[in-house]
Amino acid sequence: MTDHSLTRFLAAAGAADADPAETAEWRDAFLALVAAQGPQRARFVLDELVRLARSSQVDWTPELVTPYVNTIPVDRQPAFPGDLAIEEKLASLMRWNALAMVARANAAYGDLGGHIASYASAADLFEVGFNHFFHARNVEPRRAAPSGEGPPRGGSDPHEVGERGGQDQHGGDLVFFQPHSAPGVYARAFLEGRLTENDLAHYRQEITAPAAGARGLSSYPHPWLMPDFWQFPTGSMGLGPISSIYHARFMRYLTHRQLLDCGSRKVWGVFGDGEMDEPESMSALTLASREKLDNLVWVVNCNLQRLDGPVRGNGRIIDELEKLFRGAGWNVIKLVWGSDWDGLFARDTTGALVKAFAHTVDGQMQTFAAKDGRFNRDTFFGQDPELARLAQGMTDEQIDRLKRGGHDLVKIHAAYAAAAAHQGQPTVILAHTKKGYGMGAAGQGKMTTHSQKKLDEAALLEFRNRFNLPLTDAQAAGLEFFKPAEDSTEMRYLHRQRQQLGGYLPKRQTTADKVAVPELASYASFATAAAGKEMSTTMAFVRMLGNLLKDKALGPRIVPIVADEARTFGMANLFKQVGIYSSVGQSYEPEDIGSVLSYREALDGQILEEGISEAGAIASWTAAATSYSVHGIAMLPFYIYYSMFGFQRVGDAIWAAADQRSRGFLLGATSGRTTLGGEGLQHQDGSSHLVAATIPNCKAYDPAFAGEMAAIVDHGMREMLVDQKDVFYYLTLMNENYAQPDLPADAVDGVIRGCYRFASYPAAGAKKAASVTLLGSGAILTEVIKAAQQLAAEGIACEVFSVTSWSELARDGQSSDSAYLTGQLAKTSGPVVAATDYVRAVAESVRAFVPAGRRYVTLGTDGFGRSDTRAALRAFFKVDAASIADAARGALAGA
Repeated sequence: MTDHSLTRFLAAAGAADADPAETAEWRDAFLALVAAQGPQRARFVLDELVRLARSSQVDWTPELVTPYVNTIPVDRQPAFPGDLAIEEKLASLMRWNALAMVARANAAYGDLGGHIASYASAADLFEVGFNHFFHARNVEPRRAAPSGEGPPRGGSDPHEVGERGGQDQHGGDLVFFQPHSAPGVYARAFLEGRLTENDLAHYRQEITAPAAGARGLSSYPHPWLMPDFWQFPTGSMGLGPISSIYHARFMRYLTHRQLLDCGSRKVWGVFGDGEMDEPESMSALTLASREKLDNLVWVVNCNLQRLDGPVRGNGRIIDELEKLFRGAGWNVIKLVWGSDWDGLFARDTTGALVKAFAHTVDGQMQTFAAKDGRFNRDTFFGQDPELARLAQGMTDEQIDRLKRGGHDLVKIHAAYAAAAAHQGQPTVILAHTKKGYGMGAAGQGKMTTHSQKKLDEAALLEFRNRFNLPLTDAQAAGLEFFKPAEDSTEMRYLHRQRQQLGGYLPKRQTTADKVAVPELASYASFATAAAGKEMSTTMAFVRMLGNLLKDKALGPRIVPIVADEARTFGMANLFKQVGIYSSVGQSYEPEDIGSVLSYREALDGQILEEGISEAGAIASWTAAATSYSVHGIAMLPFYIYYSMFGFQRVGDAIWAAADQRSRGFLLGATSGRTTLGGEGLQHQDGSSHLVAATIPNCKAYDPAFAGEMAAIVDHGMREMLVDQKDVFYYLTLMNENYAQPDLPADAVDGVIRGCYRFASYPAAGAKKAASVTLLGSGAILTEVIKAAQQLAAEGIACEVFSVTSWSELARDGQSSDSAYLTGQLAKTSGPVVAATDYVRAVAESVRAFVPAGRRYVTLGTDGFGRSDTRAALRAFFKVDAASIADAARGALAGA
């Protein structure tokens, strides 16, 4: 900051001054200090004065909001390294093709939707990143070295691969794109030759496109729908920001555990200012600063407008976000005004501009954006004689074309370069833009601009003229796509810039080495051959996890994750075994250091203990579960939590993880509505399996016994790590201790498919007894077994099936002419009674596959939970043994 600009800012403060002469002396002394010894010394003196004020009990803290000007002054702006004219032309072409793509789709069909205005505001922010900062992955991580051969390596290590034409070796940056700007990313991929004109013509037509020989382009970034293109799903507002933070932290985790060198890689996120209102956007800001994630850069596109109107019509969102991020410990770079304003600021010796901006709210700023140069001359510059003087000599068109900082490639580059070089803190760039930039009267800055997707001929020609596009009137009116010749200067430049950055983005890669899974007996024989020993399935899982962590091949790839419930789930023994990850190690002596289960944090710790934040834990799980594609190294996360606090609380994040093709295990502990005695409504889960069944690539299981659980985990690990299928598993676990039977070898297939015959209970003393078939899962299977024993004693024969997965049985039946469940039940007779610890709809999901003519009765825990003992709860919901037996008798009576 120059001396003159500092003087203007101080003058613009405008506070009442009881002694102007003394104030002037202080100002002069401070300016002399800055001029003589520089900003660093000035900051030191200011810090000392703050400490002195606090020790003297002067109630004052520095204001977190700086003047409404660029953080990087023009005299500290680096030289722009690219060809400005070519980059501006390319950005204009991206804008046009994106607009044409959306407008053509809606002109043809009218109901496909799409967005123009968001990308119009963010285009330059994207282009500077694509041309100068966003690195693609051009190096593959090497397989982890065997024990004794040193740590595994990867990432940017130049020894990992051979020479690649002089390119810098880079593990690739992670880029989260503002979802409503997806058309612009497609428009760039079209110029790069990665998408065809036919593809663009089938925007949002994923079903009909293949018949036309085209690829349908998804509405927003969806890795599931475009698995070789998009890396991160960002369409659900707020999930992209929190996910980017935990991905950046997971990269540090990989580096500190010596699994992969992520040192030179960045995580870039381009998000909207309205999106910052989502609680997930803000919830992990302090984690990013606490972890000193200087590998993380957010660019918040402050176009000042949400879907329906201003973000902060009566305030300034940039000021609000600056205060928020500074308070959270982030480095903040304000990118407010473009180069055209530099001359105005230089001539403004009285601070008139800063004063005017300080009193201009965003709602008024949007009015300025929507109006023309004459209106802005009269209304903004006309409000003060000093401002009017600054505008003298400028035409109305020049005033109209004064750029906001987010539309100036030179200013954007300066901000990005400063952010990339900053150390010790995450950085946020608050970029001031206009929503619908360049759309003129059709949409720039208007309240309706977010939904604008059709433009008339006059608006199209105005857009063409605004960006000097090489289109005839007919081509513009016809919404023709434009692509320069491959040997043109622009196309050669575009390809050269990307090649220097390692290739094209976005690009999703799935190359990852298979990871060997040990034999089941080597780590879970205590569960599969339990011989009646009492334990809970939660304890069995934790013991099994401890054994898996000891495996030399698989162990290092396992990522245990908890949301501050490790001791609740009996995982404290893992603290000593593998440690809790901490980026600073452990700088204190824990009070329980002398105990066997003492708390241990370490730089190379393996457990991710996320505190009381299910949103953070699932974001952390997603980062690990997608490591195979994001980093090229397969990891296996196990996230264990209260089952009620999973799909109900962070179901949207789990859906996004499914979209991102996650691979890993979610474990809903203390599951069911009656297993968690005493806790009550908020903690008792009766619906997680119902929600899990709605996610196509989630395989949900409710095992009753440790052996079943072990078989499912074993199968899942092989499916994800060896077969490399894009699925993830949800297992529910119980905290109830009961006798665990051996798992027969011939039952494993049934366990995986969804059910198996657990036992037969012949009727006592009856030659020709009535018979009934009982189905049970999870915590209620033991009640089903008791009911079967009671019924058999009464002379009613029972067949008991352990249902390990209702959703897998339902999916099998829906996709097959010969349902597995139908075949199993065909071997039995009599009515079928099904009981679970969940709402009845879970068991109802398989009703269609019960053999014809068989009565089917379902029992469940519909309604809200209660606080009481397990026995009382099960009797209340009528899922205890007595209620199951009553239901069987009633079914027989009505058969």
